Amino acid sequence: MDELSKIINYVTLSAEVFYSGGLCGIQSIGGSDNGHLHILESGKLTVITSDGHKVCLDTPSVIFIPCGAEHRIISSESDNAKLICATVKFNSVNSTTLTRSLPQFIYHEITEGDPIGITAQWLFDEAFKEMNGRQAMIDKLTDIFLLQILRDIVSKGLVVQGVLSAMTHPRLSNVIDAIHAEPEKQWTVETLAEIAALSRSKFAALFKETVGQSPNHYITELRIAIAQNLLKKGKSISIIANEVGYEHGSALARVFRKSLGVSPTEWMSNRRL
Repeated sequence: MDELSKIINYVTLSAEVFYSGGLCGIQSIGGSDNGHLHILESGKLTVITSDGHKVCLDTPSVIFIPCGAEHRIISSESDNAKLICATVKFNSVNSTTLTRSLPQFIYHEITEGDPIGITAQWLFDEAFKEMNGRQAMIDKLTDIFLLQILRDIVSKGLVVQGVLSAMTHPRLSNVIDAIHAEPEKQWTVETLAEIAALSRSKFAALFKETVGQSPNHYITELRIAIAQNLLKKGKSISIIANEVGYEHGSALARVFRKSLGVSPTEWMSNRRL
């Protein structure tokens, strides 16, 4: 299986266009868990993020911010900026861990004739013309466009330290597969090292270097993410505990509080506010 397909096995991407047209002024965007995609067809545009990235665009271009960092897009009336903006959702039990593996600010200049450029032009045609099925077509094309951007990132080796790197690592990919298949299993470093066909010490060092955290920390983070999804579905703490590898609900609650600073009940209450 190729690298991108391995990644897509773990995460479903969806993009929803929330703006298409001309821009004049300053728009503040972000501050949520969702990523953002901005595609400039023509004109000039400046993008500034809260963590210091700034880029001025004057040719057809793409800006992709996977982690939803706060940012501003700026254009004056004379700049004649014409663009498409979309919200990007990574639908995965541990989407935060996944997006941390991507560059936090991705810039791609669209060139005529390349696959990204062809899809971009098709997307522009749909966005700026009133045709039957326009919105459905825009959303589907944006999904495809996003996959092309990810393909470009992977092919250029731009995936940074994190679980996406492990998913495509010859020694660690089977380890990640095993953990995700049975997150409730009482995994040990020794057992995981056997899957990777490495000694315990070499495996632990490689996992930490590639993923950026220890195997136990990664498994705990995955279990908490699964527990959060099950809480949203209304399952009880005791049932969830068994599904994610803890003997009692109280054990899960302790790990949950240590990880997130709140109990499962408090976390659910905060979501409703």
